[in-house]
This record gives sequence, structure tokens and C-alpha cells, in this order.
Amino acid sequence: MATVNSDKLSSARFAQATDAFVEIFTASVDFDQRMASQDIEGSLAHARMLCKIGILSNTELDDIINGLATITQEIEQGEFNWSVPQEDVHMNIEARLTELIGIAGKKLHTGRSRNDQVATDIRLYLRNEISNIDTQLERLQQAILDLAEKEADTIMPGFTHLQVAQPVTFGHHLMAWFEMLVRDRERLQDCCKRINIMPLGAAALAGTSYPIDRYMTAELLGFTRPSNNSLDSVSDRDFAIEFTAAGSLIMMHLSRFSEELVIWASAQFDFIDIPDAFCTGSSIMPQKKNPDVPELIRGKSGRVTGHLVSLLMLMKGQPLAYNKDNQEDKEPLFDTADTLINSLRAFADMVPHLGAKRENMYHAAKQGFATATDLADYLVRKGMAFRDAHEVVGLAVRLGVESRRDLSEISLQELQQFSSTISADVFDILSLEGSVAARKHIGGTAPDTVRAAIKSAREELN
Repeated sequence: MATVNSDKLSSARFAQATDAFVEIFTASVDFDQRMASQDIEGSLAHARMLCKIGILSNTELDDIINGLATITQEIEQGEFNWSVPQEDVHMNIEARLTELIGIAGKKLHTGRSRNDQVATDIRLYLRNEISNIDTQLERLQQAILDLAEKEADTIMPGFTHLQVAQPVTFGHHLMAWFEMLVRDRERLQDCCKRINIMPLGAAALAGTSYPIDRYMTAELLGFTRPSNNSLDSVSDRDFAIEFTAAGSLIMMHLSRFSEELVIWASAQFDFIDIPDAFCTGSSIMPQKKNPDVPELIRGKSGRVTGHLVSLLMLMKGQPLAYNKDNQEDKEPLFDTADTLINSLRAFADMVPHLGAKRENMYHAAKQGFATATDLADYLVRKGMAFRDAHEVVGLAVRLGVESRRDLSEISLQELQQFSSTISADVFDILSLEGSVAARKHIGGTAPDTVRAAIKSAREELN
């Protein structure tokens, strides 16, 4: 067994040095150093509280504040020496602080444990990341509103089962994307309520015998309140799972957007043009313009969903309280946050430059008898039972299929052979324009309704 001479601050308990491979295998500093600023933020608040209750003197507090400022500068400038033997971000910073200021550095850990420290750091980290993610979500929402307003009158086919169903406007379709993002932002904001509970002070698992002031620390760190149970405080990762679940839904939505963009940009649909800046070519086929950004984001959605499953599996078998398993929570969380921010940024950058091919959309809307339901509704308004109307329209559609004509192109005389109820005013609703204009209730696809929805959405965002 290969061993090393460890300089860990917690090594006095052991008679043997840690195996060299085990030391590397169990260390988390390579990835949890990302939380250095949160760790320092938590330490500053903890130090001020310790000074208030008399554990630290004013001089020692000043030394800690200055020492942590030096460490912050070293990290920002890339001059900090991260040590694997120190295991993690917490011990690395504490060791360097002790090196800089002496005994006061060792006193900083009074009344806390790495268990409540890391739980606090993760919450501070996620709180910050949610703010960054929300910024990108809002950027994407603004981009969608701008494009939807521009395309409020653009008629396209609406689909079910990827078959032409009824005509809608492109602006209305885009506003469906917007509504998904509204829910995404609400979920993140609600998730933040549970993230913003402070575990610091729970110590290892049972609290501490020192007369700490957890309310003071919570206030300094911007938490809503301290947590209620020390056992739960150090072992809870529900908030991390909830964040990843919310992230999975965001990525699922982006994946659905991406799928539509990929389909619409194909030669078979040719509804939109994706700017060259968001596409790549082929190494062998010079004519290709591949929608790489939407395709990649569609793929990345599985990555985030995988992180959600990983965290659920990580937690499902753990007894109270903290276990080393929880070291595995950080990499999925970090990657989830990174993937969300990058994917949203790419979409927010791309959407303003999407080009709608309006004539192609309009032509496609005329291909699948998109106004058939309008004809059925017309007959019902004239007094016919819906099931009878459904049969009449089916006969009219069959004639259209056989003669390769849209319903609006079939003559009045031909339509009347299926029902004498049909009169000349039927053509007002058989046109694509008439169909979309008729759906002017809230949530409908009528252009004026879409514009009203966009106006309301802008007011909500602002």
C-alpha cells in the first residue's frame, strides 16, 4: 500500500498516513474549489458572529477578514496553491488562512463542521446560479416576444401528431414557448424559497454547545432563516434535487424548441432560416447547413435529466446524517448550472435572428385541410348536431383529397351536396385568414389576441 505524509488539519486521529490513491480518490478539491467565494462568504459571516459572542477578539476578527481578503485575491489571480492532501475547498482555505494569520485561523472553525459548511456553500452557490439562469431566461423571453410581435400575422399550420390540424399564427406558436419559460422561471423562484434556508450552525449533526447566534449569521448571508433541525440540515439535498428537476424541465422545453427548429429548417418543411452563425457545414457534403446549436441543446437535455436521476439515486439509500456519498452531489449540480446558462444564452442569441419563410408557412397551412374544424363549427352554429357536422365535413374533405383541392377551393354547389345548410358565407371561415381571426378569445391565435398577449407579457416582465 502506497502512503503519503499527509498535512491534513484533521489527521491527528490517524496512526497511518492515507493511502496515496485513496487520498486522490476521496479528495474533492479539484471540483469544489468552484465554491471558494461562497466558502469565504460563509466564513466571514461565521467569524463576525463568533466575535459577537466572544469567541474571537476584534483583533482576531480583523486578522481573519484581512487573511480571507488575501486568499480571495490569490484565487482570483490564479496564485492560490490548491492541495489534494487538504481534501476540499474548506480545508484548503482554512490551512492557508492559518498560514497567513496564525492561531486565529484555527479558531475560525469553532462551532461549525464541514458538514454544515458545505451545505451552506452549496445553497449560496445555487442561489447565485439561479439568479444567473433567470437572467438568461428573461433574455430568451424578450427575444421570443420581439419575434412573436413581428410574426403576429404570419399564418402557419398548427400540428397534432405532426399532421396539419388547424391554422395558427407563427406569433401564437412562439408565445407557447414563452409560456413554458414563464413556468420555468416560477419554478426556479419557488425552488429558491427552500434553497434560502441556512444550515450553518448545525455543525456535524447535533448542533454545537457554543452560544452561537444563527439568526445573525443568516441575516449576514441573506438567508430567510436558519434551518430547524440539525440532523436534516447537514444531510438534506432536496433543494439540490429540486433545482436539478427544475433544470431538467427547462432543458426539456429547450429540447422541444430545438426539435421544432430542426424540423422547420429542413428542406422538407423550409419554414425558417437559422443564421449561419448558429450552424455548421459538412466535411464531405458542401451543400449542407446543419442546425448544430439546436441539435446540441436537444442532446444536452439528456445530460441534465441524467444528473437529476443521479442525485435521486445518490440520496435514496442514505441514513441520517451526513455521509461521504454527498461529495458526489457537486459535479452534477455544477454541470447542470453550466449547461442551463450556456444553452439559454445560445438560444437567446439565436432567436432574434431566426428568419420566417412566410410564403412557405402559408402554403403548408393549405395542404392539410386545416379549416375543416371551422366548417364543422359553422354547421353547428347553423343548428346541426356536432356529430352530423363531423360526418358532413368528412365527406367534403374526401372530395378535397380526391380532387386535390383545399376546402376553400371547392365550389358552393359541391359543398351543398353534403348539406343544404351551407351557404355563401361559408367562405368567410374557410380561408386561413378567417379561421385564425375567428379565434379571438383569450389564449386564441387571432393576430390581435396575440398582440394583446405580447403586450401583457411585456408588462409582466417589466
